[in-house]
Amino acid sequence: MIAVAIDGPAGAGKSTIAKTIAKELAYIYVDTGALYRATALNALQNDIAPSEEEKITAMLKNTCIELRFIDGVQRVFLNGKDVSESIRTSEVSMTASKIAALPIVRSFLLDLQRDIAKKNNVLMDGRDIGTVVLPNAQVKIFLTASAECRAKRRYHDYLEAGNTSESYETILQDILQRDYQDSHRAVAPLKQADDAIMVDTSDDTLKESVEKIIAIIQGKI
Repeated sequence: MIAVAIDGPAGAGKSTIAKTIAKELAYIYVDTGALYRATALNALQNDIAPSEEEKITAMLKNTCIELRFIDGVQRVFLNGKDVSESIRTSEVSMTASKIAALPIVRSFLLDLQRDIAKKNNVLMDGRDIGTVVLPNAQVKIFLTASAECRAKRRYHDYLEAGNTSESYETILQDILQRDYQDSHRAVAPLKQADDAIMVDTSDDTLKESVEKIIAIIQGKI
C-alpha cells in the first residue's frame, strides 16, 4: 500500500488539495482533522471542556467515530450520526485544537488512522501524519501558506457557504491562535518531518498546487 502524508497548519488548503489529488490518483482521502473535530463536537454537545481530562476520558469510552466513504466522498459519523457539516464551525475548530493536545484523545484515534492506511492506498492529511501517525509513509509533504493568505481563503469559503458571521480579522486571529496551539502542544506538535518536502501555496492556484504535489508523489513512487 502507498501512503502519502500531508501535514501543515490550519487553512493551508490541505483538505481541498488532498481531495483533488486523491481523486486523480484513485487513492482514499483521509481527513484526520475531521476525527478530532468530531471528538470536539462530542465534548461540546456534552458540555465538557477540553481541560476536563477525566470527563473526556470517560466520554471516549462511549464514543464511536467512523469514516465512511460514500460514492468516494469521506463522511464523518459520530455515534451513528452524520456530522460532516456540523463539525465545520469556528467553535468546533478551536475546541478541536485543544482536544488534540490530550494524549488520551490522540491514542484513541491513532489506531483508526493507521488501520485505514494498512488497507488502502491513502492520502492522509493532518498535523502529525508524517511525524507520528504514518512515520514510514513513502511520500511526506509539509503544506503551508502565509497566515494572511490562509485567512483570506477561509473567509471566502465561509462566504460561499453562506456564513457571514465571521469577519476576516476574526478568522486571522483564530488561525494565528490555532498555529500557536498546534505547534506548542506537548504531544505530537505540528512540525515538518525531517524527510518531508515543504510546499508553500501562498502564490499558487489550486491547480498549480495540485500539479506541484502530484509531481512530487510520482517522483517518489
